Amino acid sequence: MTKIKDLMTADLQYCTVLDNVYEAAVKMKDANVGAIPVVDEDGETLVGIVTDRDLVLRGIAIKKPNSQKITDAMTEKPVSVEEDASVDEVLHLMASHQLRRIPVTKNKKLTGIVTLGDLSLSEQTNERAGSALSDISEGDNREEGFFH
Repeated sequence: MTKIKDLMTADLQYCTVLDNVYEAAVKMKDANVGAIPVVDEDGETLVGIVTDRDLVLRGIAIKKPNSQKITDAMTEKPVSVEEDASVDEVLHLMASHQLRRIPVTKNKKLTGIVTLGDLSLSEQTNERAGSALSDISEGDNREEGFFH
């Protein structure tokens, strides 16, 4: 059975709780991603995730300065999975929480991120990823709330 650690992106950008929203936005731009995990000061323990949507709704749209702490814009305690999680478990979490990406951890330490795109690239998971995307998109008409 395929494990998420076999499909996740392990070489990823992340922010620490010491970063600000400007630094997060630059890292997202440079990596061409729409979300970036946030780790504790130790640089390893996952504590949050910030999306481009979070930066807009919790920062720019309410006229917060670029020096705003990343912790003020991030989603704390994000849904995450351990490296040995199954594809089915991840797809279920994505569909039930309307997520397109989920941080991957090992003993609470950030080791990667898995996206619907990662799952759609695998022949074994492509069809199931499409089904999860359909479930996510059906619930995507929310007016408020912050999701990653």
